[in-house]
Amino acid sequence: MKGTDKTTVYLDPDDYRRLKGLGRKRGAPAAELVREAVAEYVVRHAPAQTPKSLGAFSSGRRDLSERAEDLLDGMGRGVRKGTGKGASAVTDIETRTGPRQARRR
Repeated sequence: MKGTDKTTVYLDPDDYRRLKGLGRKRGAPAAELVREAVAEYVVRHAPAQTPKSLGAFSSGRRDLSERAEDLLDGMGRGVRKGTGKGASAVTDIETRTGPRQARRR
């Protein structure tokens, strides 16, 4: 157990009795079960953290959100051909509307 802070928790007698019973079945002290329950509760109810990189950069485009699908169209669909020594690279690109003509790089 890493560094811990000590606290006092007041429990309903029936809840404490059930907690002790669960601890006996699991072979764990009631304090360990309380720590687990608190850790799960905090994860479930804590606000989601926003990535620090969110909003840190600017694309310079004012229409990015409206044109995102158009701007990303075809990404990740290219197939590189003719990559041997002396060969020119040709990329076949397919879009939702069908294959486009191959282009040379």
